[in-house]
Amino acid sequence: MTDETFAKSSPRHHGHHHWRRDLVELAALFTAVAAADSVANTVAHGPDGPALLVGSAAALMATTGFHTWWSRRRGHASPPPAEAAAPARATAGDATDGGTTLWRMRTTVRDEPGSLASLCLALADHHVDILALQTHPLADGTVDELLLRAPAELAPAELTRAAAGGGGRETWLERADAHDLVDAPTRILGLATRTALDAAELPLALRQLLGRCTIRSIPARSPHTGARAEPVPEDGVWEETVLRLRDPSGGSITIERPYLPFTPTEFARARALVELDARLGPRVPPRADVLTLPEGNEITVRRADAADLAAARAMHERCSPTTLTRRYHGPVADADRYLRHLLSPRFGRTLAAYTASGRLVALGHLLWDGNETEVALLVEDAWQRRGVGGELLRRLITMAGEAGCDSVYAVTTASNTGMVGAMRALDLPLDYQIEEGTLVITARLAPAPAAPRTTAGTAHRVSDS
Repeated sequence: MTDETFAKSSPRHHGHHHWRRDLVELAALFTAVAAADSVANTVAHGPDGPALLVGSAAALMATTGFHTWWSRRRGHASPPPAEAAAPARATAGDATDGGTTLWRMRTTVRDEPGSLASLCLALADHHVDILALQTHPLADGTVDELLLRAPAELAPAELTRAAAGGGGRETWLERADAHDLVDAPTRILGLATRTALDAAELPLALRQLLGRCTIRSIPARSPHTGARAEPVPEDGVWEETVLRLRDPSGGSITIERPYLPFTPTEFARARALVELDARLGPRVPPRADVLTLPEGNEITVRRADAADLAAARAMHERCSPTTLTRRYHGPVADADRYLRHLLSPRFGRTLAAYTASGRLVALGHLLWDGNETEVALLVEDAWQRRGVGGELLRRLITMAGEAGCDSVYAVTTASNTGMVGAMRALDLPLDYQIEEGTLVITARLAPAPAAPRTTAGTAHRVSDS
C-alpha cells in the first residue's frame, strides 16, 4: 500500500477534512444570502429593476443552452486510446479474437500442497479457463481431470507444454463438446437411471462413464464351442488399462482402454454400476407398438429377452433351412445355440414381432460388437416381403442413433435381396464390402435419427402388461 493510499484512508485525517468543509459551506451560505439581499433591494427600489430581472433570465437561459450543447459534443467525442482504457495485463478470463475451444485434459501431479495451484497458474498464463475438475488419488500422485476452455489459436502441443510447466506429467488431451459441461455427479446419476430402466443400457453406460473404450461381454459358456469362460472374482480385476467385472447375468464384462490407464476411482464407479444392475435383475422397458400392415393384419413390436426363448425356438422350426443359413451364416443345427446369447440384453437389444394370435414371426437384433454395432434380421418365410423386416430395421437404426452409434453394419450374402433392399430403403450412406462370398453393408447414421416411421401401416402404443 502506498503512502498516498494510506493517507486517504486514514481516519485521523478525516476529522480535519470534515470541519474545513463545514466552514467553507457556511461562508458560501452567508455570501449567497448577502448577494440575494442586494439584488432584491436593487430590483425593489432601483429604477432599472425590471430590466435587470429580464437580463438575468436571458443570461441564465443562454448559459443552460451552452451547457447542453457542450455536453452532447463531449458525448460524441472519440473514445480514449485502447492502451489507456484497457488494463496493462489481460486476465485469464478475457475472450480472444479467434474464439475458444473446449478440451478435456487428464494429467498427473504430485500429491503435495500447491501442486494443483501450480497447474492452474500455468494454464492461466495461456488464458485457459478451468470449467470443471475431478481428482483421482493414486499411490504416488493425483490424476486431475479438467474441462478447459482455451483460446482457439492455442495449439494442443502448447496446451500440453503449459501443463508440463505447471508440474503435470503423462498428460492426455482430447477435444470436448457441450455435453461435457454437465457436472460429473449429474452425469453419473443419469447413467444409473438409464441402467435401472433397461438392462441393455449397462454396456453403453459403462462406455459413457469411462470415455473411449472397448467393452466386450463374454458369456459364461461360448455359443460356438460350449466351453466355459474363465471365471472372474466377485470384486472384479483391475489391470492398468483393463477392467474385468463379473456379469450379473453370467460370464464377465471386459473393458479395455489402451491409451489411458484406469484409476481406482473409475474402477469403483464401474463396479458400482454393475452392482446396481445385479440388484435390479432382468428388466425390459414395457413398451409395445401395434402396427397395421397394408393387407390389414396387425403385428405387435416390442423388446424381447430370455422370456421369448421358447417362442424363438418355435419360429426356428417353422423357418426354412435357406432362411436360417442366410441369418446365421453357418450350419442350421447351430441356430438354436445362438438364441440364448442373442436374447440376452447384455449383448445388445432385440425387437420381436408377434401376430394378433401371439405367434412370433420376426426378430431384429442390435448387437454391441466392441466399438462397432451389428444389425441382423430373421423373418419367418411366410411373413417375408410384407414390410415386417423393414419396420424392425428402421427401429433398430433409431435405437442405434439414440445409443450414440456412428454406424451399423449387416453381414449377409449378395443373394439375400430382402436384407439388401431393407438396408437401401433406409436412405442412409452405405458402404459395401465383399469377402469370400460374404457381403458386409455399413450404414453411416445421421446425427439425429428421426422417430420410427410406420410405412408398414399405422401404429399406436400400448402397455406391455
